[in-house]
Amino acid sequence: MMRISDLQSKDIVSITDGKKLGLIADIDLNVKTGMIDSFILHSSGGWFSKGEEVKIMWKDVAKIGNDVILVRHPFNQETLIK
Repeated sequence: MMRISDLQSKDIVSITDGKKLGLIADIDLNVKTGMIDSFILHSSGGWFSKGEEVKIMWKDVAKIGNDVILVRHPFNQETLIK
């Protein structure tokens, strides 16, 4: 079993280039299924300007490890939350 607080302490890292994308700030849950739909990240710089929010869809999570969550995604402007 994993708690949300466990997820929030893990770095989100792109498997495309190994860059740290940020930390989980929030989680979108599907209330019908109880499953995670996406993570909302506060960017730490990397691919985006510091302070921007980025949405990572659950389907793009490649692996959840002890210290990191690896994600694959061709990031574009649609993933930015304004």
